[in-house]
Amino acid sequence: MTRQLVHSASPVLRTAMHFVLAAACSVAVAQPAPPKAALPQVTVTAAQRDAVEKSYRKMIQGMDLFERMHALAPNAPLRFKLLPRKRETVMEYIELEIIGDTVDIQVPVAADHTFALPRNRKAYDEDAIVTPNRRSRSMTWRTEIRTPGLPPDTRRLGDLRLECEVGIEAGLVSNTGSIIGRLANLMSDVGYCRNKDARYLFFAERPLFSVTLTSGARREVLPIDKLYAMASDDPGLAEDLPYCDCEVLVDRTFFLPLGDPSWPNDTLVSFEYMDDRK
Repeated sequence: MTRQLVHSASPVLRTAMHFVLAAACSVAVAQPAPPKAALPQVTVTAAQRDAVEKSYRKMIQGMDLFERMHALAPNAPLRFKLLPRKRETVMEYIELEIIGDTVDIQVPVAADHTFALPRNRKAYDEDAIVTPNRRSRSMTWRTEIRTPGLPPDTRRLGDLRLECEVGIEAGLVSNTGSIIGRLANLMSDVGYCRNKDARYLFFAERPLFSVTLTSGARREVLPIDKLYAMASDDPGLAEDLPYCDCEVLVDRTFFLPLGDPSWPNDTLVSFEYMDDRK
């Protein structure tokens, strides 16, 4: 990452954060993967599946929640999105399937790596899995809820609130340990996304320079601790990254004040990217 700054930071903080974040991420890329023996042992069962696979039932439950809470984003459709978790993950030509005891349903994946999940009663009854043809821990998942017609590089806060609600209900977060990873355990609480301290990781399209909230005359740039997966608070970032589904997306991550009602659902969330500053 280069020049990872926010407008509200002092010159000293900007210099320090540039060093800390760039060093942490370069270490994360340069150091070899941990030996297999050092990784936590995982037993794959119906209740605890490979992190690259998801429960069809859980995802359908997320779709049901989307319908119940659609007022947060009344003009937006629901799609799911696949994201890389490893630098070597190939995102082109992904084959996605719903696989149960007797069902095998192909799910088309769009060029932007999003898809709509079809409803199938037999797959639900058989507790099927939704699985791409990619290896364990190579990918992660999120919801994609976008109101059409917004300005470029802009999202709507209500859409993102609903992404959090549906993403947690659908069991999409694939963290598996560490300081960052343990956030996933907190997210199992009902109403987590409405908590004022909610820290649901969102991913921007490209490496971020800043994120700004705008509601009427009110405008606020997110502070540094809301960007880059809390890197400023995690001296062991390089060691933690392999256990976070933000592993190769740290420079795109951000948190939002999801539980702060003073920011209405129509608040615009605007992104300035690193490559915009060149």
